[in-house]
Amino acid sequence: MTGPTDSSAVPDIFSHRREGAEVARDFANTHPPLSPDAAIVEAHRCYFCFDAPCTAACPTGIDVPGFIRGIATGNLRGAAVKIFEENIFGGSCARVCPTEILCERACVRTAQEERPVAIGALQRRATDWLMARNHHPFVATPASGRRIAVVGAGPAGLACAHRLARAGHRVTVFEARAKPGGLNEYGIAAYKLPDDFARREIDFLLAIGNITITTGRALGVDLTLADLRRDHDAVFLALGLTGVNALGIEETPLFGVEDAVSFIARLRQMPDKTEIPIGRRVVVIGGGNTAIDAATQARLLGAEEVTIVYRRGAAQMSATRDEQEWAETHGVSIRHFAAPVRFLAEGGAVRGVVFARTRLDAQGAVVFADGEVTLGADQVFKAVGQRFVIPEQDGFPVLRDGRIAVDAARRTSLPGVYAGGDCVAGLDLTVRAVQDGKIAAEAIDADLTRMKEHVHG
Repeated sequence: MTGPTDSSAVPDIFSHRREGAEVARDFANTHPPLSPDAAIVEAHRCYFCFDAPCTAACPTGIDVPGFIRGIATGNLRGAAVKIFEENIFGGSCARVCPTEILCERACVRTAQEERPVAIGALQRRATDWLMARNHHPFVATPASGRRIAVVGAGPAGLACAHRLARAGHRVTVFEARAKPGGLNEYGIAAYKLPDDFARREIDFLLAIGNITITTGRALGVDLTLADLRRDHDAVFLALGLTGVNALGIEETPLFGVEDAVSFIARLRQMPDKTEIPIGRRVVVIGGGNTAIDAATQARLLGAEEVTIVYRRGAAQMSATRDEQEWAETHGVSIRHFAAPVRFLAEGGAVRGVVFARTRLDAQGAVVFADGEVTLGADQVFKAVGQRFVIPEQDGFPVLRDGRIAVDAARRTSLPGVYAGGDCVAGLDLTVRAVQDGKIAAEAIDADLTRMKEHVHG
């Protein structure tokens, strides 16, 4: 939080608003896993389609009917291997992936006005079963002698590292933060990946061998791309989005105003969630999953009034309808067509936000309408998007629309340098970041193989 640190300046921001046992319960698994019997019953609802649309809708191309058939026949190991073959982060994606707009939306049962097969819950059943047995399903091929640097230990970087390690390459992953995991460790609501699942999933991934993670090393601070290129056979950049967008209004530091991503990260790292100070009246500005996660968690921590304010309509929110309903179920109000114009403050602390009413013009652009609305607030979270920040000015790959430009194989403009994840696509889904890592790893392996053949040809 920025501004004065004297909590007496804002008497309505306090920790321990709720009992610890209540908070622990509400931050436990959001959706309980399927029981073994329920999973078999659900698996038998699958039609096991040939050329299945659910597989086509999965960004990582998981053989959905194939793994569900494994569950239906009691072959949980086979089911899990099919998932992990395409998505080594299948466990977390089963929990956080918006299946309602991807594989489950494509399920043929929806055409019959039935509910889709619970693909995400079945994926969790299979992956959890195998991970609980501490058995890594893959074995690395013989050592290639090649050394690859991966910058960023989020889903894109680690998915790339795992694929390269399977191919026998030695991979060093450099991570700026104190822990690996990226979005899964720092950026997702605590109730979506509880019980230290993000760390356990990384331990599972690292069991392939050939991967070393070095934390506290940042490109542009104590690493340079030139040095990495000199010392390694290839480099994969999975830098994520480290900048936060501004509201576009005059802002002075105020106690009680914070970027939502910082709040979510602090909350995820806090063992006792009740220690996080939360306001009585909370306003969240934005319309994406970050806004939903911040608002819902504020309610779970004991905020009495939580309002999400978005400048467009419900249909334009990047948060899925299921996510919006989830927030509303927990008592969050969502107001549309309002954009912030100024903060109200007293004694260096936020007291409210003034919003201008908005509408969409014929081209779909936001324009101001008549009138303003004022919302009182003890605490305001800004969730208006993140942006890519170039870590180095010299010798960096070409950018496009403010992000690293790549071809279909995730090659950048620099030979031997590849990139993927949010630094290429913008803030997107974990499952798509994993696919970027896979594609880049396959390109790196193929390019290194061609180079070797050319040398010895």
